[in-house]
Amino acid sequence: MKIGMVGLGRMGGNMTERLLTDGHKVVVYDTDSSLVKSSKLKGATPASSLKNVVAQLVSPRTIWVMVPAGEITEATVAELIDLLDPGDTIIDGGNSNYKESQTRAKKAISHGIDFLDSGTSGGVWGLTNGYCLTVGGNKAAYDRNQSIFKSLAPPESDGNLYVGSSGSGHYVKMIHNGIEYGIMQAYAEGFELLSAKKDFNLDLAAIGENWTRGSVIRSWLLDLTVNELQKNPNLDSLSSYVEDSGEGRWTVDASVELAVPAPVITAALQMRFRSRQNQPLSGKMLAAMRNGFGGHAVKQAEKSDA
Repeated sequence: MKIGMVGLGRMGGNMTERLLTDGHKVVVYDTDSSLVKSSKLKGATPASSLKNVVAQLVSPRTIWVMVPAGEITEATVAELIDLLDPGDTIIDGGNSNYKESQTRAKKAISHGIDFLDSGTSGGVWGLTNGYCLTVGGNKAAYDRNQSIFKSLAPPESDGNLYVGSSGSGHYVKMIHNGIEYGIMQAYAEGFELLSAKKDFNLDLAAIGENWTRGSVIRSWLLDLTVNELQKNPNLDSLSSYVEDSGEGRWTVDASVELAVPAPVITAALQMRFRSRQNQPLSGKMLAAMRNGFGGHAVKQAEKSDA
């Protein structure tokens, strides 16, 4: 197929490269013109604007949008809806909120344009391993574009990636990321407990590698953890500050809306918030209360040099 790819960052660039390798023709555009000219995308057709992308494709067109979720995605999809013709397809492969995807699908459909929301997982390894895709939207549009999905996904998935109506692809990806938060937090806590038992002098990388062979908790995520521990056994070059992409928050919001408890995922999200705090007030309040009701000793904060 011939496809337009809008957004050539860490994911979009690798996805374009994978599509080119599998024989697709790709028209590429990014607001950063240096990415459009990247040597990795040799064989792709450069475009200078969204209008230029559309002009270089023949209807029924397919344009994959791989830009940051939020305002940038909203503006990009809105502009494409104005530029495209009935029968064309927009695929949003970013981590958009599924409710926003449902709204965008309705707007696109009102113009006769198909909108597919594709949850996309695979990170920097996707170029080599393929991407785990979950696609929502019009089934006929999915079928029409299945050769694209099959090229991007691992061979064993066989392109069977359709999950349901508009918004479902991004909803499934949202829950996937929430699960990821919980698994990551469990590994992090477990390895910290191993490290804290100083009298055993445990080799975290060696233990982790042992767990990758036959253990019930083995996983690709554990493999990656072991790789990092082998490079930096104490991880002393890293800060404990951990960001969140937003999908963990949306997962917790969904658990509240649906009245479905998700304590592990919620706690994992809260721990990310905690990692970004320096001397949080709640800890000081606990110390003050213990001192107030029981006369327990408190540790005074170090005075600033300022």
